[in-house]
Amino acid sequence: MNTKLFLKSFLLFFLCFSTGNAQELLTLENAVKIALENNYEIKIADNNLKINQANVAIGNAGMLPSINAVATDNNSILNTSQTRSDGTTVNLKNAKNNNLNYGVALDWTIFDGMKMFAKYDQLKELQNMSDAQLKMTIIDKTSSVNSVYYDLIQEQQKLSDLDSTIVISQKRLEFTKNRYTIGKGSKLDVLNAQVDLNTDLGNLLKEKQTYANAKTLLNQILARDLKTDFKVSEGIKVDRKLQLAELIALAEKQNPELEMQIINKKVSELELKQIKGERYPTVKLNTGYNFNDTRSSLGFTTQSSAHGLNYGFSASLNLFDGDAQNRNEKIAKMQVDNSRLLIDQQLIQLRSNLTVAFQIYLTNLDLIDLEENNTAIAKQNLEITAEKFKIGTITSVEFRAAQLNYINSKIRLSSAQFQAKLSEITLRELAGNLNF
Repeated sequence: MNTKLFLKSFLLFFLCFSTGNAQELLTLENAVKIALENNYEIKIADNNLKINQANVAIGNAGMLPSINAVATDNNSILNTSQTRSDGTTVNLKNAKNNNLNYGVALDWTIFDGMKMFAKYDQLKELQNMSDAQLKMTIIDKTSSVNSVYYDLIQEQQKLSDLDSTIVISQKRLEFTKNRYTIGKGSKLDVLNAQVDLNTDLGNLLKEKQTYANAKTLLNQILARDLKTDFKVSEGIKVDRKLQLAELIALAEKQNPELEMQIINKKVSELELKQIKGERYPTVKLNTGYNFNDTRSSLGFTTQSSAHGLNYGFSASLNLFDGDAQNRNEKIAKMQVDNSRLLIDQQLIQLRSNLTVAFQIYLTNLDLIDLEENNTAIAKQNLEITAEKFKIGTITSVEFRAAQLNYINSKIRLSSAQFQAKLSEITLRELAGNLNF
């Protein structure tokens, strides 16, 4: 048999196998799209954002008046005895009395030390906080989809590599059997070849289980039927042009965790502003239109009615509250200071994480180059070894070693590509520019 045919015969076998088991191709873009549409955590974060959007209203900040319709109807039945100034006495049993009062009242706080305006701004910042939380959730889930998707590509490549080594092992077993039949080989070579083939088949079964588990995990992240079958794209392309300075600059502008800390500082500052507003007087306007109707069975006036407008204002100023105002302001200032410290801490942590991740990224790029070179050498070595094995100048064990070196180098290359891609994903996630 020609050596190249001996080494490449598995390709035809694998292509035929793949053709007979066609599956739906799930691209990374479609996987991310499905996750954004279905993922429960994203839906919850989106609903929280909508809740905070609804809360941003001037009425919720206390800027609008309150208007109430009121009605009161009091009735009584009394046994009444009256002695008048002229000495006459009047007695009446079951005297009925009725007082009906109804109308509309308006109360409006027109000044509260600017607390209402600080409250309105705070509601806006809480909306921005929910927006940042949604963005962080989306980036987190997109990162998870990317990681699991590229892991599937890696596992899919491992399956292909193990399929390849099984074909080579089958050819080796067939060759050693033929040599044993014609008296040029030993039974030991046949047994060794059979054991190695069984080992390869066992590794393939384990890898299939790993691949199936990774599929289940991706379906879970996509929040769809766990039994949905699919296949992923082939090959992992790593962006080799990432620059640390650019990533740090992006992270300082749009990292969602840092953004949330900055928003939290603004919320604390607005909380302090509201507390300081307690030092100022509160002025309220009140007005209303009332109707009153009174009926009495006994008295100088048995029936009266009135209606009309009432209006006025009230003002209040806290003069002393047991030093609670000073204490509350002091606590609020410390909370503002804490939020500022958290921003500084987050910045240092973010830069540190990016620096470490970038170094790992560079190392993984070097590993890719190294493993590509190793794979090329191992392939050449396998071709030479196969030719020598064919003419009987090396043992079956030596051929097996060359075979394993080649397959393992391909698996290490796939692993290096996957690890480099994970580093890239981590860097983009920290920088806040992971594409979704």
